[in-house]
Amino acid sequence: MKQPCVYILASQPYGTLYIGVTSNLIARLIQHRTEAIPGFTSQYGVHRLVRFEMCDTMEQAILREKQLKRWHRQWKINLIEAENPDWVDLAVNLGLPPIHQRLTHDGC
Repeated sequence: MKQPCVYILASQPYGTLYIGVTSNLIARLIQHRTEAIPGFTSQYGVHRLVRFEMCDTMEQAILREKQLKRWHRQWKINLIEAENPDWVDLAVNLGLPPIHQRLTHDGC
């Protein structure tokens, strides 16, 4: 089912943030997690869903995405923590498996 949505991903709590928009959140999360599309999220390991908002129309979702992208970083953090203070990966509640932490170059 297609549902316009704006979402925020994080590399880790207080880490790198990514704001995106989609009409199919689950499919888009799978693309991010499998790094099917090269880009920012694959380069910086930004795969944890920390916030999402469903919208009535794609136009509303795009407008909200643009609004959030203009916000200061602290405002985005406050928005995330208002509903997800522990930065839990919300994708697990949507049926996706937990993210496995990547190893660093030194194997740790």
